[in-house]
Amino acid sequence: MLGFFTIMMIGVFGRLLGFAFRLSWGFFRVMMSLVFLPGIIIAAFVGGLVYLAFPLLAVVGLVSLIAPPAGRIR
Repeated sequence: MLGFFTIMMIGVFGRLLGFAFRLSWGFFRVMMSLVFLPGIIIAAFVGGLVYLAFPLLAVVGLVSLIAPPAGRIR
């Protein structure tokens, strides 16, 4: 009986751990795309690193045009 309880407990907490990793990865992606990446580009432009800001902005723009929208079911 103790073995069955242990296996079920590992299954439940393993599933919760997987859910936590997916949730934190999604939160990280949102924070990077909405907060940190524009902040980095603006800081580079204001700091005089225009030669870094424009190519970074161009790459991000091209990727956003090519990549399918997030959440779209294929």
